[in-house]
Amino acid sequence: MEQGGKPVLGWAARDASGHLSPYRFSRRVQRDGDVTIKVLFCGICHTDLHVIKNEWGNAMYPVVPGHEVVGVVTDVGTGVTKFKAGDTVGVGYFVDSCGACESCGTGHENYCPNLVLASNGVDSDGATTKGGFSDVVVVSKDYVVRVPESLPPDGAAPLLCAGVTVYSPMMQYGLNEPGKHLGVVGLGGLGHMAVKFGKAFGMTVTVISSSPGKREEALGRLGADAFLVSHDAAQMKAAAGSMDGIIDTVSAGHQIVPLLELLKPMGQMVVVGAPSKPLELPAYAIIAGGKRVAGNGVGSIADCQAMLDFAGEHGIAADVEVVGMDYVNTAIQRLERNDVRYRFVVDVAGSQLDATA
Repeated sequence: MEQGGKPVLGWAARDASGHLSPYRFSRRVQRDGDVTIKVLFCGICHTDLHVIKNEWGNAMYPVVPGHEVVGVVTDVGTGVTKFKAGDTVGVGYFVDSCGACESCGTGHENYCPNLVLASNGVDSDGATTKGGFSDVVVVSKDYVVRVPESLPPDGAAPLLCAGVTVYSPMMQYGLNEPGKHLGVVGLGGLGHMAVKFGKAFGMTVTVISSSPGKREEALGRLGADAFLVSHDAAQMKAAAGSMDGIIDTVSAGHQIVPLLELLKPMGQMVVVGAPSKPLELPAYAIIAGGKRVAGNGVGSIADCQAMLDFAGEHGIAADVEVVGMDYVNTAIQRLERNDVRYRFVVDVAGSQLDATA
């Protein structure tokens, strides 16, 4: 980072083992348009897991992960009027964009070809970005969002990625209309948020999972209307052609043709999970019935703020297991086994970061 920047303590992966250990580095010098934030909580996303283990082949070690940040503003640059010291704010998947391309010009900066990721990205000065597994972040004001006071900061952290990743396409593709039938594939960090938003929109929500043991949680705790076991052929056949839309949140390799059969004619599937292996999509699966498949990458800053405001109004937060930084490697191992309900969040401010790193 820039010389003379703020000394920061964090945890980083040094190689494809993905093992995280204490790491000392410097943040950039606060610019006129910057916000300096003390990190309170940071969620652990499947994307973090893929990156630290270099499963996508793009890791720039040392990697300081974390892009679901909730913290408190400690200082602002002279050009910042929207935020002040003491504000509770959030930082999500990206921290800069070019501002000049068509995507940026139309309010879809999340699709900017020069998007700067919060972690493992390349900043405008050529430095590698370091994420929220650290005690301080320095971010341009245009990429900071306000967290409503009604939301618990730990439960709000996953909204900055998992929440907006499902909220944004639900709004874009009309999967927010009361009375419509939404299928949610997978009941993990993203899936449980899709269920919560779907119910808040007034939709009928069916959870589709390969784990029969999640039925009670889906129906009882989260309030879904129905539950399908994806490998139960009879259940899947009985539900064929019943859904207006599907949000596919699964990050492991899986078949999508059986899922497409659940859609009504001209139904919409949105893929938001990111498996390492390619999905197989035969042409007949979408031609018959005129079905559509789209992808969604997080959401814009405006989407994220709108999502947080909606969540604040409806009391929607992620179901989290809060852990200390000293537990993070165990948490990542458990995440690989899908052993979490439903999102790990690191209590960064409450953790003892190693000052000798």
